[in-house]
Amino acid sequence: MAADSEPESEVFEITDFTTASEWERFISKVEEVLNDWKLIGNSLGKPLEKGIFTSGTWEEKSDEISFADFKFSVTHHYLVQESTDKEGKDEVLEDVIPQSMQDLLCMNNDFPPRAHCLVRWYGLREFVVIAPAANNDAVLSESKCNLLLSSVSIALGNTGCQVPLFVQIHHKWRRMYVGECQGPGVRTDFEMVHLRKVPNQYTHLSGLLDIFKSKIGCPLTPLPPVNIAIRFTYVLQDWQQYFWPQQPPDIDALVGGEVGGLEFGKLPFGACEDPISELHLATTWPHLTEGIIVDNDVYSDLDPMQAPHWSVRVRKADNPQCLLGDFVTEFFKICRRKESTDEILGRSTFEEEGREIADITHALSKLTEPAPVPIHKLSVSNMVHTAKKKIRKHRGVEESPLNNDVLNTILLFLFPDAASEKPLDGTSSTDNSNPPLESEEYNLYNQFKSAPSDSLTYKLALCLCMINFYHGGLKGVAHLWQEFVLEMRFRWENNFLIPGLASGPPDLRCCLLHQKLQMLNCCIERKKARDEGRKTSPSDNVTNTYSGDAGKSGDQLGPDNLREADKDKGEVGKSWDSWSDSEEEFFECLSDTEELKGNGQESGKKGGPKEMASLKPEGRLHQHGKLTLLHNGEPLYIPVTQEPAPMTEDLLEEQSEVLAKLGTSAEGAHLRARMQSACLLSDMESFKAANPGCFLEDFVRWYSPRDYIEEEVVDEKGNMVLKGELSARMKIPSNMWVEAWETAKPIPARRQRRLFDDTREAEKVLHYLAVQKPADLARHLLPCVIHAAVLKVKEEESLENISSVKKIIKQIISHSSKVLHFPNPEDKKLEEIIHQITNVEAIIARARSLKAKFGTEKCEQEEEKEDLERFVSCLLEQPEVLVIGAGRGHAGRIIHKLFVNAQRHVILFKAATMTPAEEELKRMGPPEEKRQNLAADFPPPAGRELILRTAVPRPAPYSRALPQRMYSVLTKEDFRLAGAFSSDTSFF
Repeated sequence: MAADSEPESEVFEITDFTTASEWERFISKVEEVLNDWKLIGNSLGKPLEKGIFTSGTWEEKSDEISFADFKFSVTHHYLVQESTDKEGKDEVLEDVIPQSMQDLLCMNNDFPPRAHCLVRWYGLREFVVIAPAANNDAVLSESKCNLLLSSVSIALGNTGCQVPLFVQIHHKWRRMYVGECQGPGVRTDFEMVHLRKVPNQYTHLSGLLDIFKSKIGCPLTPLPPVNIAIRFTYVLQDWQQYFWPQQPPDIDALVGGEVGGLEFGKLPFGACEDPISELHLATTWPHLTEGIIVDNDVYSDLDPMQAPHWSVRVRKADNPQCLLGDFVTEFFKICRRKESTDEILGRSTFEEEGREIADITHALSKLTEPAPVPIHKLSVSNMVHTAKKKIRKHRGVEESPLNNDVLNTILLFLFPDAASEKPLDGTSSTDNSNPPLESEEYNLYNQFKSAPSDSLTYKLALCLCMINFYHGGLKGVAHLWQEFVLEMRFRWENNFLIPGLASGPPDLRCCLLHQKLQMLNCCIERKKARDEGRKTSPSDNVTNTYSGDAGKSGDQLGPDNLREADKDKGEVGKSWDSWSDSEEEFFECLSDTEELKGNGQESGKKGGPKEMASLKPEGRLHQHGKLTLLHNGEPLYIPVTQEPAPMTEDLLEEQSEVLAKLGTSAEGAHLRARMQSACLLSDMESFKAANPGCFLEDFVRWYSPRDYIEEEVVDEKGNMVLKGELSARMKIPSNMWVEAWETAKPIPARRQRRLFDDTREAEKVLHYLAVQKPADLARHLLPCVIHAAVLKVKEEESLENISSVKKIIKQIISHSSKVLHFPNPEDKKLEEIIHQITNVEAIIARARSLKAKFGTEKCEQEEEKEDLERFVSCLLEQPEVLVIGAGRGHAGRIIHKLFVNAQRHVILFKAATMTPAEEELKRMGPPEEKRQNLAADFPPPAGRELILRTAVPRPAPYSRALPQRMYSVLTKEDFRLAGAFSSDTSFF
């Protein structure tokens, strides 16, 4: 048994005391971060310049470390400065105290208007903060606070870091920090007190001096003088004497073309409430010494009027309601709606029950009726169409979203030609209030892809915006759009041009809706011209219809496979396969069937130049200079040709897709060329009709002179003569031009199938307009609304001349031009643009508010007025503005007057509501209140800040004299003391 028990007696437990604990690991992580950031050793910078904390650039870098499973974030805050040459200074600067200790006594940057709280309390240019990483975590227990502080102390000692290191304790909202800074033989402790209720003895300077002195515990009997900086902040919230001038628009005053002073087509502007909520006046005594001034519980020398420095800041109202911003935002909200116009209005727009039944009986007579007689006078009653009657019929008059007066006013604004005796001949209407046509503002529509600011589309966008905001919202928008679509159909059917649109083909720089309206105008123009032509020469049409080659005109469509491809490609081949509403259609239909039977090929080969020469020339425009036909010497005539079909961007896109789908095969390429040469074929036919007996060379000489090459050659008789021939590209086998020339018949333009079928295109546009949902409409017109909003902001800014706003407007324009050029811009990006516009509006409203309050317009002296305007613009752009001359300057006197008026109002109000018992209490009240009542011009200070500074030896009389500093802030609900107390660690 003994042998068995021997090995057990040798077993013993080994404890390894070298294993690192969690605490040690945490310290090493802190050291590692300080080493990574190169915060080791002494780095002295230049003395701090005045105001550098506000004007300079602050940067920060962060890292994350953990104590066991508790995560901390370490952040290094520092002021970016020019680097100083460290080489060669290290030996000399060995005993110099750290930079941050020197900064404690610097007086150039007291009370910075915008800085980290530790910068304000201690005047530091660089520091490191260790705080719980999660917002809801907090270091609450005292033992944990001490553990963190000792960790900081060890890390600083081990690394030789001279940058102050702070630890955030308690809840984040309390902003409680403790910290330490170490240097060669010196140490500064950063301590803090934060109370809700302030002890009475610490509400004045004398009480705070007692705390400071007792904390320093300086052993010297005559204590070195304490430097004092004091700032009192007074808040003005009551603007009783200055009502906010912006009134919300009066909705009832619409009739007569205005909405509460807002004409149609004019956007509202300004804030509905005062965008400046408070004015903060800071009165500062920057350099005082103890004994110069008295401030205790009975008496105070600190009269704000006597303060050497005054500075002012304004507190802006949080998101003030701005009219222009609301206008555009509400319109943008329509983009997210899903309902169609029919669903919103509760009835199909184009259903006409009674009329449908009546029309069945007259179906045949309709076909044989002549073209409708144009009505020579438009009137508002004609313009408010059957849509209104239908709404009344199905839903009752009172439910109609827009009343007649509003609707008539808008329609008259959109269609000014309706009020005149005769519709306007011109298609563009100009308005004196708009910018000149070639100006930068006018051409903004190119950048925004909107529409010109004098166009119908632009006006429509503004009207829909106003309807949406003031008159019936989405229902009103649907109703107006329905009326607009019916008006477009009315104009198409009656040959009335649409006003407010530039003539010519659709402008692809504008929004698609604008292009569609221009396309409809093109259709109306063509139809009008054709109808007028038919009236002047009805006999012509008859003879043309039955003339010899008209029956074969369908042959221009080429071989059968092209006909099939045309069927496949749908709308894009409209130039060849479009239907005309003229009488030739019947004959074209016959020729099409013949062609399908296979007769087309033969007819193409019939009729050489000799047969053609015997034809009667038709469709001549005028003679082409001295050119003659090559074979018979007849003069060469320029024919009357068809204009190419105008196209909107969606049709162009559709066409390019179809052409791309044909592929790269030889057959596909050939087919693509045939589809693209419809216009060429039409011109060849016109040329053949105008010049009987002509050849392809004659056509090329007129149509593409570079493809006809002339050279001087010597003929048989030895004379120099000009000999011409087609270019190399024209001689390529199966050349498209040669094929087209052989296919072409001598048919004048007026008897050709139309390249541009205005009837079909107009119906397509009208259908497109009719099926637009309010959301689609809002998407189409949003660029116009943003364009209008930017113009409005520019116009208002020009009255105020604020340089910062000019820069922001340029940014908005460049941002918008990038976003709006995409077919479907993202909602988020559009919201950003609208938000930027609202911000600019708020800035301009603030400028106006401040100008009204400071009475810049009332200044009689020009110099004073300029100074005040400069002061107001600085208030908008800077966090805090120095008042030149303090209380005695021009701006200072105005601010004083504002406070006096506000105080009078408060006193009168209190006197009116005070009971006798309260009056007695006031007389018997505490001395603090009595002191406040002495300076009746100003209310009690909302904030009192004091900085006490000195340099004393500590802890022993023979220690080095080191910086000591205490900052105190007292507000209504808060009292804080932040102290930095330095001590000598070598001689103590």
